[in-house]
Amino acid sequence: MKSSDSCLAWGRQPGVQTVSSDSHPRPNVESPEPNAASASSSKGIDSKPPFPASLEEVIASSSIETLQAAAADPALSEDLALALLQRADLPSEVLERLGKSRAATGRKVKLALVGHPRTPRHVSMSLLRQLFTFDLMQVALTPIVAGDLKVAAEETLLKRLESLALGARLSLARRASGRVAAALLLDPEPRVVQVALENPRLTEAMVRQALLRTESGAGLVRAVCEHPKWSLRRDIRLALLRNEQTPMDRAMEFARSLSPNQIQEVLRTSRLPALVRSSLLSEARDRAK
Repeated sequence: MKSSDSCLAWGRQPGVQTVSSDSHPRPNVESPEPNAASASSSKGIDSKPPFPASLEEVIASSSIETLQAAAADPALSEDLALALLQRADLPSEVLERLGKSRAATGRKVKLALVGHPRTPRHVSMSLLRQLFTFDLMQVALTPIVAGDLKVAAEETLLKRLESLALGARLSLARRASGRVAAALLLDPEPRVVQVALENPRLTEAMVRQALLRTESGAGLVRAVCEHPKWSLRRDIRLALLRNEQTPMDRAMEFARSLSPNQIQEVLRTSRLPALVRSSLLSEARDRAK
């Protein structure tokens, strides 16, 4: 006896009795024997049409049509979508269809789709712009994510920095990628700068570049001058001697660690006040005698 309901019933268990209109139970209708061809199908992705009726079958299915139907079905839940996305062998067609599904409106599904190595690039880029701030941070830090997606995630984060609350900026300064931490070195809040300088992904080149930018503030210069790690680096000291915000006493201290020729070279492009530059040159000449 055929069921009048032609729609897919996710997770329906076999053997459930149906009740007729006269309230007398009818015996179960036995399922036909499985097709021998489908039973002997290979484990790889194929194009056979049988559609699974349970979560376990959907996850393990080797049929492209089955997976595409699962991705497009309105009954697709977030849990089922996440289970599907755990499969590294999902075809790009299935992932694209999943990106258009109702389940893809969920935060976790969006993040999993962006991070899946087979998701088409245009789908990933579109979903990337919809991610929350700390999900973007996670994408930028995930090793298996493609490089261009990481860069896009960082750029999206950088555009949001000015609108973020202090707490969010502090968290990003501590945990985000080096590129984001370097941008936060220019934050007007001193606490953010201090935390960014401790970010383990921040490099010497990033700190140097921040110091050489015209918009670098006194807070950054002061923090770097007093930092037990960065203030000892030669290239950082050279950058500080080019920054007009560097205090005279620290400039004199850093200059003493350089040769007279190095001091003359760095002061040619320095933005330090004229009086400070003159004092540094005078001391360098005295040491050269």
